[in-house]
Amino acid sequence: MRDTFRKMLEICGSHAYLMRRALVLAFLAAVCQGLAYAGLFGFFDALFAGSETVWWWVGAIAFFIALDAALRYLGTRAEWRIYIDVADEVREDLGGQLRRMPAEQLSARRTGDLNMVLTSNVQDVVSIAGSLYSVVIISIVAPSVTILATLFVDWRIALALLVVFPVAVPVYMAIRRRGSRATRESNEAHADVASQLVEYSQGLAVLRATRQVGARSDRLRDSLRTLRETQATGNELGTWPSILMSTIVQVGIVAVTAFSAAFVLDSSLEASVVFALVAISVRFSEPLALFANLAVMFDFMEAAIERIAELLAVAPLSVEKRTADINDAEMALEGVSFGYAGGSAPVLKDLTVNFPPQSLTALVGSSGSGKTTVTRLLTRYADPQQGTVTLGGVDIRTLEPAELMRHISVVFQDVYLFDDTITENIRLARPDATDAEIEAAARAANCYEFVSRLPQGYDTTVGEIGGALSGGERQRISIARAILKDAPIVILDEPTSALDTESEVAVQQAIDALVRDRTVIVIAHRLSTVVAADRIVVLDDGRLTQEGTHTELMAQGGRYADMWAAQQSARRWRIAGSEAPGADDGRWHTSAQPGRPTGAS
Repeated sequence: MRDTFRKMLEICGSHAYLMRRALVLAFLAAVCQGLAYAGLFGFFDALFAGSETVWWWVGAIAFFIALDAALRYLGTRAEWRIYIDVADEVREDLGGQLRRMPAEQLSARRTGDLNMVLTSNVQDVVSIAGSLYSVVIISIVAPSVTILATLFVDWRIALALLVVFPVAVPVYMAIRRRGSRATRESNEAHADVASQLVEYSQGLAVLRATRQVGARSDRLRDSLRTLRETQATGNELGTWPSILMSTIVQVGIVAVTAFSAAFVLDSSLEASVVFALVAISVRFSEPLALFANLAVMFDFMEAAIERIAELLAVAPLSVEKRTADINDAEMALEGVSFGYAGGSAPVLKDLTVNFPPQSLTALVGSSGSGKTTVTRLLTRYADPQQGTVTLGGVDIRTLEPAELMRHISVVFQDVYLFDDTITENIRLARPDATDAEIEAAARAANCYEFVSRLPQGYDTTVGEIGGALSGGERQRISIARAILKDAPIVILDEPTSALDTESEVAVQQAIDALVRDRTVIVIAHRLSTVVAADRIVVLDDGRLTQEGTHTELMAQGGRYADMWAAQQSARRWRIAGSEAPGADDGRWHTSAQPGRPTGAS
């Protein structure tokens, strides 16, 4: 309990004083409660003797009961604040940690697992912490005070009562040892079920299409079975020790009462003491007997604390001291080698490539060649094991994350929109933007035509993950967001690859407005879209194998020419008449940028 309490105080942070206050008040309340019940010895003695002091004892008992109630009320108010304020602070700390922790580690965590830490685990800690420790204190301190008072009445009875508690301690320790592992396994099983449920609900369309819903959803079924087994094991482990603990306490108190009655029969003890002892036993036997059940609650709380602490312990990427200022919008990788955590081999190998300012550079290569990893390192998804990534000649490890991302806009292939209005989804790029600026960015991104058809226009809610809009509409909102941000560097992850012809044309026009006079880095899957790029970088197995313009690379032959020939050959396999003219002629239009070629494929 001491270790759990120490961890709890660490989790409480600036509100740790509330926990201490609640426990001090619980301790004082328990002392008053113990003194109130100790007063029963004097009350019954005066009652049996017919003494007028019986009313004095009634008053004393009433005073301690009232003081106990007042202290418990103040303690409960402190517990309420723990429940509200500490939960709020812990969730804010966790939210801040999610913002600070390396994206590589964040992406490795399952959504359901994170959701459980932020909700259930926080609740397991703060909702029971104050009240749980208060119950423990009252269960221990109040009987202890009464026993100490019994010493002044009859030392034999006090000694007999003291024997009951040490006998129960080994049982409690056994419960903690046996239940701790089971509780942790149950917690992990709950997290796995939460993740599986999120995955199942998000993938229902695929599961239905493949007839894998219901009983055939093996992963979810296995997860639920594991949870059921861990819960059954935990209940079984906790049942008999709890019953044994209850039996020890109950039998012990009955034995002490019988022991006292024997003293009455041999006239070495007043009968009034036995009456008082019976009344006290009735009050304290149940909380002591149920004390074993608190062990399970401590295990739940400690398991939750460990999961919260484990997430908070993830160190953010360090920011080193900066010795120079950013001088332009050029980005570069210099001698970079990088492998993902847990990976068996590096993804990038001694890669050096630069992205000149106000130019369009395309990254091409087969799947797994390292294109996406390059763009991730540019946004400091993680730090390379070797080499440096620079922005304007400055190592990005010397830049605060907010400063780095102020220079970069990213348009992903898979767009994520929040369940809010179109206006607010665009405003994410610049919270202080006016409605007029947002509408101007939306028009530049070719959003006006479809927004004008929506029932509430820009105030239309787009649904979860933007589900109320088509892929092309979501992509144009994403581009409007990037236009509003107005960053000098734009990273594009082939945002038109999954769109139909009409949507692709609209998105291409939106991209034209976005990339004008900026440093543009684009991941290209279809080579026909980047023939007009200022520079094409060919990656293969994490290495730079070729670079140049489309014309230069075609003249060189090699990997790029092979990829081009393969894609052109694949186009000939299309069924005649099945595609609208020009469907694959989409390309990054750069005619609006002075000095850029406008060549067509």
